[in-house]
Amino acid sequence: MQIPYDQIRKFHIEKIYGPLQQKVSSLAFHSKKVEPHSAFFCLEGENFDGHEYVEEALGRGATVIIGTNEKLFIELQQIYDQTTFLLVDNVRSMMATFSKHYFGAADEELKTIGVTGTNGKTTVAAYIRSLLTLLGLPTGSVGTTGIWSSTRKLQYKKSTPTTPESLDLHRIFRDLRNLGDEGAVMEVSSIALDQCRVEGIQFDVAVHTNFSEEHLEYHKTVEHYRECKLRLFKQANHRVVNVDDDGMAAELLKLGGENLITYSTEGHPDADLSAANIEIMEKGSLFDLHYQGQTETIFVPVYGTYNVANVLSAVAAALHLGFMWADILTVLPKLTGPEGRFQVIGTPLNQKVILDYAHTPVALNRLLEEVKKLEYRRLIVMIAGVGIRDFNKMPKMAAEIEGKADEVIVTVDHPGPHDPQLIVDQVVTGFREPYAQNIHRTLNRAEGVRQSMKLGGEGDIILLTGGCINNAQIVKGEEIPHSDEEIIENFFSQVAQ
Repeated sequence: MQIPYDQIRKFHIEKIYGPLQQKVSSLAFHSKKVEPHSAFFCLEGENFDGHEYVEEALGRGATVIIGTNEKLFIELQQIYDQTTFLLVDNVRSMMATFSKHYFGAADEELKTIGVTGTNGKTTVAAYIRSLLTLLGLPTGSVGTTGIWSSTRKLQYKKSTPTTPESLDLHRIFRDLRNLGDEGAVMEVSSIALDQCRVEGIQFDVAVHTNFSEEHLEYHKTVEHYRECKLRLFKQANHRVVNVDDDGMAAELLKLGGENLITYSTEGHPDADLSAANIEIMEKGSLFDLHYQGQTETIFVPVYGTYNVANVLSAVAAALHLGFMWADILTVLPKLTGPEGRFQVIGTPLNQKVILDYAHTPVALNRLLEEVKKLEYRRLIVMIAGVGIRDFNKMPKMAAEIEGKADEVIVTVDHPGPHDPQLIVDQVVTGFREPYAQNIHRTLNRAEGVRQSMKLGGEGDIILLTGGCINNAQIVKGEEIPHSDEEIIENFFSQVAQ
């Protein structure tokens, strides 16, 4: 693509050093992924500065460099006089605008739904993807469990755990469009909103699940965390709000009642969409669904009251997109959810092994409430300290589980640069009795899963919380392949021998 930088006002370029036009055949923000005729974005973070890798990018064939270091650009342009250096105020903002232009603004050809909240983003995104596809709008999804088209999981090396960088995101939109999808639902994290990853996208629908303290290792204050999430709803045509949520619903309702659908599972009198008489069954949930004076009793193959709330948010999104109430009711019993969210695995010992990504105290509490509604002999629960998250949250996970399970296994998810022992030690500070006989410590997730399986007996529920990113554990910057399912399968194959 030949790009005349001086003629594209939306790029908000402050100064151009070098040729005013360049051929661009790829985009990169990591110097090692630069190819000939790449545009290279000098992103900056807490522990890195992309400007330090400009010469490596140039050596690999970059012909356009975008950054904020004017002194460096002036110096390098004297040497690389055939290269274009674009001076901008905000590299991330420019990358979002540039990427959207480069990949043909494919997001504008799709129905786009953004989902934000402390808990439930992944599940809601999966429900919306499934529901819209069942209704005849083939829809892909972007989030923690990977990149999915309407028909299959796609092979992508994601740049971040939840919301990809804008460069990757617009490439995904293009690919979904080219595969024939007509919609895209994505998890939108608070960090992504703060880092301009979804800047320039006008969402058809924005969905709110809930709000509680999280990501303070990044945001520092709850107020900043909340303010970042609110930004999504200011760039959306329609809003879906959980009125049961005390954390953020009030702020969202202040944005006005136009193009708004609210939902509730707690009997909120002002909810547009609500569920009552929820009955949790072995194969899913049965409940009365209320909307505009109509009540229908329906069965949906999802577990737990909190997941019924997630279903309501998906229904609200479909209503916003113009689908008929009767058609939605017809397909709800066929709804499918995401990998690793209340995923139940049977075993030869008549056990239920449940995989669930719960990694916050609130999510763990909700999960336990629903698990305890099932029949079981003993409850074995594995919790994990997440090394790449807020250390202050770790003891709260321990405090939440104490006294609620027969056996508790403490392990580590994604230690990152940290010593796993430090993470485990931090988690157990939350127990009133950290040396109780039913509390077991392990230093990695694989060991934690195996220990949980060893402790389980016939008729038990083994609940494995936390989980993986890209089917891997992040250890000192490396992604180490990991699969709970494989460990469980291998455990029973060895037992059988």
